[in-house]
Amino acid sequence: MAVDMDLEALLRAPAIEMAEYPPKMITLANGKKMIVRQADIKDVPVLLQAVRPTLEIPRDYYDIVGARLYAELLGWYRHRVRNEYCLVGQIEGYLVGIVNGRMVDKDIGMSYHTLAIDRGLRVGSHLFAAKMEYHIEILGQQEVWITAESPIGFRRWMIEYGLIKQEGVQHELGGASSYKLTRDLYFETKPRLVAGKRPVSKRFLDEAMDKIMVADEDAISEKICGVKGR
Repeated sequence: MAVDMDLEALLRAPAIEMAEYPPKMITLANGKKMIVRQADIKDVPVLLQAVRPTLEIPRDYYDIVGARLYAELLGWYRHRVRNEYCLVGQIEGYLVGIVNGRMVDKDIGMSYHTLAIDRGLRVGSHLFAAKMEYHIEILGQQEVWITAESPIGFRRWMIEYGLIKQEGVQHELGGASSYKLTRDLYFETKPRLVAGKRPVSKRFLDEAMDKIMVADEDAISEKICGVKGR
């Protein structure tokens, strides 16, 4: 497919240089070690493969979260989203969760989605906390804008963090109410919600960085729904 590179340069969003998220290791409730690290844009095709099965899972609104996450990752891959990033959680190289968002400007972060593929171990909660850590501590932002598309998301983010409702503020994801996490609120909740240790040992980090492995569709459905098949 021929590409008009001059026109493509106009279509691509300008980017702010973003500090890289330093990998960390979180010991889950079952004793397994989850590596949280930043994904590269070249990883997107594999991530799309993992997200695709969720489009047919209505439980806990995985279908809409998956559809939107799929579009956001594809938008990042095609250079149509400004200042987007993606963090992944891996156990023994296997992908168990994805979070993403973007920088609006140097002070405001926009949280997009949190998708846990392996449920029951607070994978999503740990990855969401890592995302907040990235915005506040690594990127040095003042606040993060957050919304929820499912009851479990509302409980995990709005209630657990005591997020501040923003009257008259529109989140990029649509019409649902927008909330924010401020720096003060982040550091207040950090001791009980943000986990993990750095640096990650070379063995575990090499295993994660070597390749993102994805379970097959039936295995993903079983992990999410707790039953075989969809």
